[in-house]
Amino acid sequence: MGIQRFYKSPGLLSGQLTNKINAVTQVSKFVSTLETELCFYVESTGELSKDEGNILTWILSPPFQSQNLRSSNFSKLSDYDLIIEIGPRLNFSTPFSTNAVSICKSAGLENITRLEVATRYLVRCNGKIDKKCEEAIVSLLHDRMTQCRYLKPLQSFDHGFRPESWFDVNVLRDGRSALEDVNSRLGLAFDDWDLDFYTNLFRDKLKRNPTSVECFDLAQSNSEHSRHWFFKGKMFIDGKEEEKTLFELITDTQSHSNQNNVIKFADNSSAIEGFAVDTLVPNATDTCSVLTVEMLKKHLIFTAETHNFPTGVAPFSGATTGTGGRIRDIQGCGRGGYYIAGTAGYSVGNLHIPDYPLPWEIPANDIYPDNMASPLEIIIEASNGASDYGNKFGEPVICGFARTFGMTDKNERKEWIKPIMFSGGLGTVDGDMIDKLKPEKGMEVVKIGGPVYRIGVGGGSASSIAVQGDNASELDYGAVQRGDAEMEQKLNRFVRACTEMGENNPIMSIHDQGAGGNGNVLKEIVEPAGAVIFTKNFELGDPSISTMELWGAEYQENNAILCQKKDINLLKRIAVREKCPINFVGTVTGSGKIVLSEENNPDPEKYLDTTKDSAGTRHPVDLDLEFILGKMPQKVFQMQREKLQMEPLILPTGLTVYAALERVLRLPSVASKRYLTNKVDRCVTGLVAQQQCVGPLHTPLADVAVTGISHFSSAGIASSIGEQPIKGLVNVAAGARMTVAEAITNIVFAKISDIRDIKCSGNWMWPAKLSGEGAGLYDACRAMCQLMKQLGVAIDGGKDSLSMAARVGDKIVKSPGTLVVSCYAPCPNVTAVVTPDIKSPALGKTGSLLFVDLSEGHSRIGGTSLAQVYGQLGNSTPDVEDPQVIVNAFQATQTLIGNKKILAGHDVSDGGLITCLLEMSFAGISGMNVNITHKSGNYSPVEVLFAEEVGWVLEVGESDVNEVVSIFEKFHAPIYKIGVSCGLGVDSDIIVSVNGINHLKSTVLAMMSIWEETSYQLERRQTNIKCAEDEFNSLKNRKVPKYKLPFNPDGLPLPQSSILTSRIRVGVVREEGINGDREMAAALTLANFEVWDVTMQDLLGDKITLDRFRGIVFPGGFSYADVLGSARGWAASLLFQPRVRQQLDAFVARQDTFSLGVCNGCQLMSLLGWISSPNSSKNEPHVVLDHNASERFECRWSTVRIEKSPALMLKDMEGTVMGVWVAHGEGKFTFRNNEILRELRENQCLPIKYVDDDGEPTEIYPFNPNGSVEGIAAICSLDGRHLALMPHPERCTEMWQWPYTPPSWTNTTSPWYKIFNNAFMWCCNN
Repeated sequence: MGIQRFYKSPGLLSGQLTNKINAVTQVSKFVSTLETELCFYVESTGELSKDEGNILTWILSPPFQSQNLRSSNFSKLSDYDLIIEIGPRLNFSTPFSTNAVSICKSAGLENITRLEVATRYLVRCNGKIDKKCEEAIVSLLHDRMTQCRYLKPLQSFDHGFRPESWFDVNVLRDGRSALEDVNSRLGLAFDDWDLDFYTNLFRDKLKRNPTSVECFDLAQSNSEHSRHWFFKGKMFIDGKEEEKTLFELITDTQSHSNQNNVIKFADNSSAIEGFAVDTLVPNATDTCSVLTVEMLKKHLIFTAETHNFPTGVAPFSGATTGTGGRIRDIQGCGRGGYYIAGTAGYSVGNLHIPDYPLPWEIPANDIYPDNMASPLEIIIEASNGASDYGNKFGEPVICGFARTFGMTDKNERKEWIKPIMFSGGLGTVDGDMIDKLKPEKGMEVVKIGGPVYRIGVGGGSASSIAVQGDNASELDYGAVQRGDAEMEQKLNRFVRACTEMGENNPIMSIHDQGAGGNGNVLKEIVEPAGAVIFTKNFELGDPSISTMELWGAEYQENNAILCQKKDINLLKRIAVREKCPINFVGTVTGSGKIVLSEENNPDPEKYLDTTKDSAGTRHPVDLDLEFILGKMPQKVFQMQREKLQMEPLILPTGLTVYAALERVLRLPSVASKRYLTNKVDRCVTGLVAQQQCVGPLHTPLADVAVTGISHFSSAGIASSIGEQPIKGLVNVAAGARMTVAEAITNIVFAKISDIRDIKCSGNWMWPAKLSGEGAGLYDACRAMCQLMKQLGVAIDGGKDSLSMAARVGDKIVKSPGTLVVSCYAPCPNVTAVVTPDIKSPALGKTGSLLFVDLSEGHSRIGGTSLAQVYGQLGNSTPDVEDPQVIVNAFQATQTLIGNKKILAGHDVSDGGLITCLLEMSFAGISGMNVNITHKSGNYSPVEVLFAEEVGWVLEVGESDVNEVVSIFEKFHAPIYKIGVSCGLGVDSDIIVSVNGINHLKSTVLAMMSIWEETSYQLERRQTNIKCAEDEFNSLKNRKVPKYKLPFNPDGLPLPQSSILTSRIRVGVVREEGINGDREMAAALTLANFEVWDVTMQDLLGDKITLDRFRGIVFPGGFSYADVLGSARGWAASLLFQPRVRQQLDAFVARQDTFSLGVCNGCQLMSLLGWISSPNSSKNEPHVVLDHNASERFECRWSTVRIEKSPALMLKDMEGTVMGVWVAHGEGKFTFRNNEILRELRENQCLPIKYVDDDGEPTEIYPFNPNGSVEGIAAICSLDGRHLALMPHPERCTEMWQWPYTPPSWTNTTSPWYKIFNNAFMWCCNN
């Protein structure tokens, strides 16, 4: 197979190039500038024909640019210039290649087998660069974990690596030393217990030698990472045996809470009793079909994962696969689960942001290990990776945390050198699908998802190394993984297609592939029956994969299922329709053994026939499941408590509140998280009722996350997070209790069914194998469980990562022991949610601020944000004093939410009471006047204001104060009036006093600017710097957006009943990677259309034709991951398939049809020429959607204005100004020339525009999220039948989907519903 090269310039967007130039010119004074281009390496099985070459050129070419792709654009090189080419490591095909090849095949280019892209840099120099300097430049230009420098153009993708064959480990001859040798050779992380146990197992019980594959298998499958030995082990602390294991402590919480779990401590996720709701499901899933509404019981899922080690080594890819693995935990629940939304958290070391010194980050020259990424790189790239994966897959992230810490105390450094990358997920499972069916003899063992790659080899054992850095760095690199969100999407579509068949679901059992790879997942899914697995039945992504790698690699986007033989053809049809690879790799045998066979002609029958003796055949794996997955001997752990000698906190003499705020508001755990929320989708699925951002400026401050579970119901799930690890450094038990308290005081702001219905996932990230830390974890767990039992909440699942330490030089740096508690509970009405943004001033009123103070008079500041920013911990930390009072206050608040008596609310957490108040002010851009008078004792005003004791603040109407106080008195819970909310706008005053003495007089703008600056500094390092500057500088001019609603959405017309009986068909057409089709189908269904689910495979396979539809809709997402430009692959599959193109042309020619394209669908319609200038040729696009000005994905609640236009879907909406969800990376309308824009403008074909806070069209960021000229957000055809828009009205058709509405609006129907109603009425009348 040969490789052809194609070149395209430029290789980087302008902002990315500027950042690279700035970095490289710092290395050498001789560097003047950089030029860039891309080099596509295309591998094919034969020569491309002229027509095929033209198609490939179209796919690779930039729009509006005519380039000679066959030659480099670099010219006029001087003697000093350097060309540096950076491309992917060749150890596996990249996700880019997978998607690019898929595009080629959809366009008819069947010969193309691999397509990789490298970035070429021409480093212009005015002097000679020495070798050391050149290496430094190369280092700046690439990610060493996933990329390398190409010293010459690639001639082949053959990496030349040939792994060794499996071998026998001679335990019979050499005993334990044989295992010690293979342990070192393969990096297996066996400890002394493991070595003794497996020596005894093979030498004395099985009386045979293990193979190297079996040793590798056991190391992965039975690693701490996979088996959680510590939590199930026998504990001796200071020589005394503890009565209960950690796991027993945790499970005991269940006996003190409502018994609403339907799945707990088992399966891939936990689940609680949910609701019966109307749900949209297809009539058939192996072919195109109509979608109908059925009543189904949906139980509520939560699961959580951490991916700490891979994220520390390669932040972007580590976080992508952490997210992907957790999504598959949702898929793997019961006989198949449905994802809804995710949560994310990051804990890293001191950031040391260049040119932004934070005084507590000392010393500035902290040493970080070479084999781990820096904290700054991790916080940016890990969040980029998790966001990118979720965005492309189609899972919104709606809640999270970010924390930094690094401190040396008494010569012991504690810092998150090994970081935390936390990923949680919410979903549902059908009521009749919660139990997996047991494996039965003859069942098929099936792998679904991507092919086998040499990825994540040894990840389970590598993550279990006690101290990261104690194993060889090459083994660390080998455990790095590869995330392909597009493949995960295909996999999810396959699982959903099966589960939506209800009682006919062909999936008997499902299990996600994670740590341990095939060796783990296939053993577990067939336990205890056993199975034979055939290596020849797997699809290999690399033909050089060895048997050990096939069995142990943790390649991603893959699940195992069991099915009956009768369903093989059905599953194959579903797989073809969803373009999901499927491999029938083995058969359940009933022998109780797992056998991995390398035979060339797989024959399961001989393994099913127990009368046949296969003795003498040597297999790489041939193990009795009873020995490896059955009840294994309990490990024993001997631990010692370490006495903490904590020093009292000493603050600077005369410290003022303002001076303290100058530091505290910049601490990443306190400061704005806008740098995280701007870049992650928070609306996809159309099921998000409450995400991170609130108020008129969409400020990231929400306490609780809430989702619906159906587009046709207001029932849903509420979730919250608690984590307080720094308090745990002062008092480990108090830290655990405050973690639980934070989770509870966050979820209080959503009206849930009952506090005792709350269930929790407990995730432990701890250096438990190091001195003193194991005992600390036990004490923390005991404290957590005791408090949970007193509150009536319970743990139902969780994970642990007990190797949280890294070697730095000759020292070990422990990460702070961390417990993350994620609560989830049934939410009967997702509209009953209170947000932190103050609302009274926006109503022209003064509100009352009430403090629910549960501190029992304490104001302790040890382990707080205040202590951290002054480089100390202290010796007295906030703690839970009376659990019953928390319950009482919780119930009082829930009652008031149900009675709609609370306008706003926010919990006291990081930064203390004053931060809580300020954040409420920021969110509502409103002022306040506060006076704290109820605190007595020996606490200073600084302590009163910055203590992080348990409590929350409420804003209520002045006329409701007495009723609110009365309710709290009824529930025996303390509440104090502390001030008023008054003044609207960023110039409003903030006045804070303690006992009548003023300690802060400032403005919303002054305080909010400090709070936003750390986020701004991080934004500068992950987006176009100018956009970051524009957003930060615009703060001083921000105001409440001026919405305008000239029609009554509650009075929309309805068609006659006779019309409703003659269904009007609409096809929702989706390509691989589209993720917004279900919310679109739901919106159309609400508007009375008969909605059909149509895939590109249906059209290409002649399963359906477009002539049966009155409307076709192209929904949003990332077709082919947008690897060669937004919707370019989707367009190629339509434009270069003659039969489908003819159908499209015929559809457009009919006068009784309409079309809608949203986001990716809008990008597609532009490439199809459906929204071009009326006088332009159809042979080439005249409008395309280019990269956002910020050069990254943007998710915002943007304000738009609807203009006068012929667009039928916007009839009678002219002049409306309102918010809408936007979520895209390439949304900038770009025109081939100004004449095309002029014609569209003159024909009133620009129907929606982004506007500023005054309602005027704008190109200014962030009001305009992409930089489109004239603020253009949509284009329609001249006759108004075809509408293409980048915003997402289908995610705003219910008012509970809106993150912000003016407090004065009272409508119950969303104005955005009207566009779908308009389309239906047009069809009825035409």
